Amino acid sequence: MVVGGASTSGATEGYVSVQPKLLIIYEPCDWLIDTGANVHVCADKSLFVPYQAITGRTVSMGNSSTAEVLGIGSVDLKFPSGRVLSLKRVHHIPTVRRNIISGSVIVREGYELAFKFNKVVIQQFGIFVGKETQTGKKLKRLRSDRGGEYESSKFNEYCQTFGIIHEETPPYSPSSNGVAERKNRTFKDMINGLLLTSGLPKYLWGEALNTACHILNRVPLKRNTSTPFELWKSRKPSLKYFRVWGCLAKVLVPEHKRKKLGPKTVDAVFLGYVETSYALRFLVIKSEISGTEVNTIVEFRDAVFIEDVFPMKTGIPSSVSLDDSLASTSIPEHVEKMTNVGVSPSSTSLTHEELDEPRRSKRARVVKDFESDFVTYNIEDDPITFKDAMASSEAKQWKEAVKSEMDSIVSNGTWKLVDLPPGCTTIGCKWIFKKKLKPDGSVDKFKARLVAKGFKQKEGIDYFDTYSPVARLTTIRVLIALASVYSLPIHQMDVKTAFLYGELEEEIYMDQPEGFVAHGNERKVCKLVKSLYGLKQAPKQWHEKFDKTILAFGFTVNENDKCIYCKVKGDKIIILCLYVDDILLIGSCIEIITETKSFLKNKFEMKDMGEADVILGIKLIRSTDGIAISQSHYVEKIIEKFGYQNSRIAKTPYDSSVALFKNESGISVAQLRYSQIIGSLQYLANGTRPDISFSVSKLARYTSCPDRTHWSALDRVLRYLKGTVSLAIHYGRFPAILEGYSDASWIAKNSGSNGCSGYVFTLGGGVVSWKSAKQTLITRSTFEAELCALDTTGTEAEWLFGLLSQLPILSQPLPPIAVHCDSQTTIAKVRSRKYNQKTK
Repeated sequence: MVVGGASTSGATEGYVSVQPKLLIIYEPCDWLIDTGANVHVCADKSLFVPYQAITGRTVSMGNSSTAEVLGIGSVDLKFPSGRVLSLKRVHHIPTVRRNIISGSVIVREGYELAFKFNKVVIQQFGIFVGKETQTGKKLKRLRSDRGGEYESSKFNEYCQTFGIIHEETPPYSPSSNGVAERKNRTFKDMINGLLLTSGLPKYLWGEALNTACHILNRVPLKRNTSTPFELWKSRKPSLKYFRVWGCLAKVLVPEHKRKKLGPKTVDAVFLGYVETSYALRFLVIKSEISGTEVNTIVEFRDAVFIEDVFPMKTGIPSSVSLDDSLASTSIPEHVEKMTNVGVSPSSTSLTHEELDEPRRSKRARVVKDFESDFVTYNIEDDPITFKDAMASSEAKQWKEAVKSEMDSIVSNGTWKLVDLPPGCTTIGCKWIFKKKLKPDGSVDKFKARLVAKGFKQKEGIDYFDTYSPVARLTTIRVLIALASVYSLPIHQMDVKTAFLYGELEEEIYMDQPEGFVAHGNERKVCKLVKSLYGLKQAPKQWHEKFDKTILAFGFTVNENDKCIYCKVKGDKIIILCLYVDDILLIGSCIEIITETKSFLKNKFEMKDMGEADVILGIKLIRSTDGIAISQSHYVEKIIEKFGYQNSRIAKTPYDSSVALFKNESGISVAQLRYSQIIGSLQYLANGTRPDISFSVSKLARYTSCPDRTHWSALDRVLRYLKGTVSLAIHYGRFPAILEGYSDASWIAKNSGSNGCSGYVFTLGGGVVSWKSAKQTLITRSTFEAELCALDTTGTEAEWLFGLLSQLPILSQPLPPIAVHCDSQTTIAKVRSRKYNQKTK
């Protein structure tokens, strides 16, 4: 026997409750729930009835010690409501400091443990019988899975005594209990949505579940226009008191809890509804009233809600404040008594009305942890829907863009209208609107794209393989550097509606697009003949089509980057780089570039953009001494979007004297805005600004839960960018010699145990490849950290060497790549033929 395994005493000491009928002890007690113990333990002999003395028996404790058992008996735990929990075969051990209830034992006896935010709930099968009193209907049949809580002898005896038929589903067949299992899925999806939308931490999932139950009880059923509440209570529910979960609330603290002079409200996050009284639940996040502390959950009636502000995601805006004279809103007295279907309340005052408390399956249903919304580097605001575009001040331009897109689709024969075959389903489609910008940031063109809702596709039916290569930004910088060194022209082309050229192998049906439903054929659907944007296989099908076409023209593919194609025709050389639907052409002369353009125009509908000036939002600046690449217009957009036009300039992007640590409080500061800034900076750091790569890489580790120190460091990066808007990478006429530099920092002043690796590669006098990232290994010294960084640098050097080796513009074979390292110990170890424990 073992006592003291995975104890839960740290989270539940002083709070024990037993259900059904909510037998709750709210005063501190000496009984702890221990899920690792396999026997009940009590130190007070007077509690045993009956009691049998024994000798010669000991138990092992959690700290590896042993304790003598003096007797065994039964103990009855009495609760304020009058209910009694009988514990059998309790071991009398006077030396223990706390009495222990074995979680595993009471589960075997037919109870179920539910660990809530501030208490432990023990519930038993009697919960079902309680409904007989409320409805006047006898329980005849009970269906459950084969969870252990419903297989005890006590439960079976109870069913036989009262004539209840207990049906059990077959093992591993949740579909046999579909109603309950589907409801669990509904709860899980709602919990996930509530937590993600509000930005609240995961440990508040119980509050989200409580709210989900409350809402679903007041939502009409599909098979019935009535709500569950109405069917149960025989009256319609009121929804006037509903509020947005997780929003900011200014909660009025009762007069007897505050001083005469001072604030009357606290800032809180709305957590849900109290099922047993006319009150609401709040998590306090800012308080100047003693007795109402931050990070505590309170229940009050009067509050003003700011339903479009989520402080756990975006922080509390300075413009949102509540004057003491502002009238507070209240929960009306006539609101009906609320009925719970899933979680017991935490209120200390219970009413005569019983609560619904259905059993939770023992099988773990893990809520998927989706990270926060990914915010890309899109700075401009574009219409979200078709109606928004048609109603905007730029509707004329958007109509022309939509017409152009539909003309391409029709001319390409992308689909044909058919009746939907029986048993088949359709995927939807939507319009995406985007403004393309010029180098100076002004609008170049209005672009509309019809995309299929590929997320509705089913793997193995609607699609199979989806992978499609795309050129690395490093590759593009290498090609620009070579063009600068050898004074080669760089031209650019754009494939119009590129994904429409892919040929589908699967049978896919789609709804007709909004604004273009065929008159008289409204019930027909689009059977896709060719690929369409949004389909999971669309990028793959387009790349295969282009690859097959360009290889037939005499090009060869670069094995280190499948989007680079080369062709040698006599003394003429051309290199083609494909980035989705953007094409770069770098040739030794204009003639071979023109020849390639003509071929591509015959195969695809192309737009010849002449000499390249903007590539993927990166501006090319030509001069007599080389080419520079810059994203100055993008930096200006970031500064303007996030309000740093008037900020003080910082000289460096990062203060190395400041140590950053993980936010252990669980309360984030303006998490959504933080992630937006990080998302915008990441594209900049990967494109043309290696000087902020380390800062952005480090700050991105805290995106899920930033605090004020992380914000201070991020603020410094933005202020640094304000003073360095025009910085660019310049490639000159230097020889095309590739060199690398490796460095590392050990774990000093780091919140974790991992060091940081970094490398830089130069070509033509400018940087072409760089990286700063946390090391994946835990190193024990500076030497090991430098060695890990050198290994990462060597991997990149090997890839770059392979890329350059297959570019005919360079003389072959290439010389070895020189990699520089500032650690003499590491250099000596690498050159040494000796091996020891550190160099394995």
